[in-house]
Amino acid sequence: MSEKDLNLDQMDRQIIDALQKNGRESYKSIAQKLGVSDGTVRLRTERMIRSGYLRISASVNPMFFEDGLTATVGVSLEGRANAEIMRAIAALDGVQSVANVSGRFDLLVEIHVSSRNDLRRFLVDDLSAVGGIQNTETFLYLETIDKWVRQRSEGTE
Repeated sequence: MSEKDLNLDQMDRQIIDALQKNGRESYKSIAQKLGVSDGTVRLRTERMIRSGYLRISASVNPMFFEDGLTATVGVSLEGRANAEIMRAIAALDGVQSVANVSGRFDLLVEIHVSSRNDLRRFLVDDLSAVGGIQNTETFLYLETIDKWVRQRSEGTE
């Protein structure tokens, strides 16, 4: 389904609002609040998921435990940013997201790791193995408000 095939209306936005407040809320409960059938909520939610517009997932507070580190790494590349380099970086342990951006850096990479040693490994070993990276600058998060990340895979925390 393409962007042209998905037209969001007020009902879709209300369903998304309800799921953002509580991703575990039942379709029946959302439907009662909105005055529609639970089938309507289910079908609309499934349509938005199928289209690639909506994803329902669990996230964790990266500041909950003191030993976790969250950072944004600005990356300057030797050449142009491309999907191959972005995918290679996205596959590295701890990476939350990779964005091709305008401005001083070519890419912004958000990471969440368990320790300073993991941060060093990411910056020195993993990123250099990707190749094509000219330099980086790391912005370590000291405090956040309403920041959530994916939990790292089992065995890596």
